Amino acid sequence: MSATVKSGEAVGPGAGKTQATGARRVRAIRTKGGLSVRLDVRATAVGLLLLAVALAAAVALIGSGDYPMTPAEVLAALTGGGDAGQQYIVHDLRLPRVLVGLLVGVAFGVSGAVFQTVSRNPLGSPDVLGFAQGSSVGALAAIVYFQADAFGVAAGAVAGGVGTGLAIFLLAWKRGIHGYRFVLVGIGASAMLYAMVLFLMTKANIVEATRATTWMTGSLNGRDWDQVQPLAAVCAVLVPLLLFFGRPLRMLEMGDDAASALGVRVDRVRVVVLLAAVVLVAAATAAAGPISFVALTAPQLARRLTLPRRLRGGGGSAPMPGPNLVLSGLMGAVLLVAADWASQRLFGADQLPVGVLTGVLGGGYLLWLLATERKAGRV
Repeated sequence: MSATVKSGEAVGPGAGKTQATGARRVRAIRTKGGLSVRLDVRATAVGLLLLAVALAAAVALIGSGDYPMTPAEVLAALTGGGDAGQQYIVHDLRLPRVLVGLLVGVAFGVSGAVFQTVSRNPLGSPDVLGFAQGSSVGALAAIVYFQADAFGVAAGAVAGGVGTGLAIFLLAWKRGIHGYRFVLVGIGASAMLYAMVLFLMTKANIVEATRATTWMTGSLNGRDWDQVQPLAAVCAVLVPLLLFFGRPLRMLEMGDDAASALGVRVDRVRVVVLLAAVVLVAAATAAAGPISFVALTAPQLARRLTLPRRLRGGGGSAPMPGPNLVLSGLMGAVLLVAADWASQRLFGADQLPVGVLTGVLGGGYLLWLLATERKAGRV
């Protein structure tokens, strides 16, 4: 049975009852134990589609390379079949790279959704706010001053990202953290940190400068299980934590006063989710370098896919209930794995680092977003 209800109105009891929330269809599912779950039909369908696309892209990426494999051969090797050569190629050479790509995409997508929700600005992503530049400064300092190995570079990137986040929090704090002040402080910090990156590059010798440039481009080349395990551990802790705060984040989109009236401790929620998102960005950057624009575009694309058709022309910041963390993470995984496949297969012998391709595509998307926001009168 279908009925029209106001946005935010509670769905009545009954298993399998479908209702329309504004232009959105929500299905209420109640178990025998009394647990009731509201299921957004469109968002669920989009999420399942994105999951299928991410897995299909991962299988295609594992099967591509100098020794091509069919999807059936890839699946057989993943499940313990195939010959010894296929097992080695899949498990030791290609699977770690793909897993790093999936995890980094999820981390960037979820953290980008958190930053854009808290700042209530479609441009409020780690790329724009300086967190990627902070990680770059930490990694470059480890390379130039300590000649660090891969683990030391990763540790420097995490330290730089977290330190940048804490500094931006302190500078933006004035009886709490508010969206526009947070964005403006982040943009200023980004410019200063970029200058520090250039300074560190002038201090590096030719070998260190080459290594630093390769890392700063953002790439999944050469990734192995040493990058998979720590990143998987960070995602296993912080992604569920951020999902737990999904409801308070949804309330924050309605404004501080409305969220406080609904019982949300606004400042505490902001600090917890922003710190978790900063650590998530730092860990992802440490694993693959500062791959640009995934955190900016993934939440907006996920949002547009779940918007009713009549709202899609309103630009990237058109209203939608909830920060959509799950769909943003899945979209980030799809974008990064698909971009990595394209960077390997579409340019002949000249394989590009994935960060180059995401930078080109993301820059075009940013220009389109700014033009759309300007046309709508929001910038």
